[in-house]
Amino acid sequence: MKKGFTLAETLITLAIIGIVAAITLPSLINNYQSRAWNTAAQVFEKKLEDALKVMNSQEVLAGYSSTGDFINELKKYIKITKVCSNNKLDSCFVDKITWNIIDISNGTESQTIISKELKNSSDLGHDDWNTETVGIQFADGVSGVLAYNPDCEQNPYSNQVVGTNCIALVYDTSGFKSPNTFTKDIHGVNSYLGNCAFKDGGTCFGAPFLPDSMGKNECEANKDELGINDCYDIDDYWAGAAKVCGGVNNMATEAQIARIGNYLYNTSVSGSMSNVTRDNEKYNKLGFNDNHHYIITNHEEPSITGFALTRGWWFQANRINNAYTNRYSRDYAICLVD
Repeated sequence: MKKGFTLAETLITLAIIGIVAAITLPSLINNYQSRAWNTAAQVFEKKLEDALKVMNSQEVLAGYSSTGDFINELKKYIKITKVCSNNKLDSCFVDKITWNIIDISNGTESQTIISKELKNSSDLGHDDWNTETVGIQFADGVSGVLAYNPDCEQNPYSNQVVGTNCIALVYDTSGFKSPNTFTKDIHGVNSYLGNCAFKDGGTCFGAPFLPDSMGKNECEANKDELGINDCYDIDDYWAGAAKVCGGVNNMATEAQIARIGNYLYNTSVSGSMSNVTRDNEKYNKLGFNDNHHYIITNHEEPSITGFALTRGWWFQANRINNAYTNRYSRDYAICLVD
């Protein structure tokens, strides 16, 4: 005689499946959405970086007095479908952004940013560049608010320009669709909103960035103002970071970066250690968008020529460590924000 499930057993099984699905599906969907948003951001930023590199090599990256003039040139190197003036930013970009400021010691603070109030570079985390922002829509569906820095510098012999000194951009990978939340579908290139990108108690930090290099002549001309002790015949990314931060004293310290690393790895270890696992969701939410692992500290190492101290973590090797790295190594930097 064939034996099967009773109706009651079938209903109980379906109920269990339904409960398990209700518990796991939201998490799976959120993980999928996060990966999709991060992938879209990486693809867009690679396109933008390539466009800026070509502009740099052709010596058309610098020299514009307004953001609109810069975008008219940018159109030749990346497809742009719509440009909106400073008084109509919400015609190109979402009208409101949810900005969740992560405090690595005290949780998360949430605030709402009105996009039409993003009038100039100071609203994107910089000093006033004396240029207005412009709304912009790209052919791939990405939209944003962009500010151009008239003090932008170019070097046709370098292939490393990504716009650190030239633009600030807040962009949305999903157009006008929700959730319109920073670190989800909304990201920044050399920019952050509000008073700081993330916090550690009472300390505000700007968004992590990969600096442009500084040559020896520029370094020598500005080292006293920036607090740099020595300049070398190298493409000096550490000095370039000091320039963006407004001086060595405005760069994050070893202790501050160690606390960020401990937050990302859920550990309290102050020195080097292996066999730890990085929390990639935290990593992306703090503004890191790739697997570049070292962060420059403000410590200039006088005993080793051309070196500076970094605090780093190797994702592949599940390792946290301190290291002295060449100043011609292009590593992340983080500025302190008043």
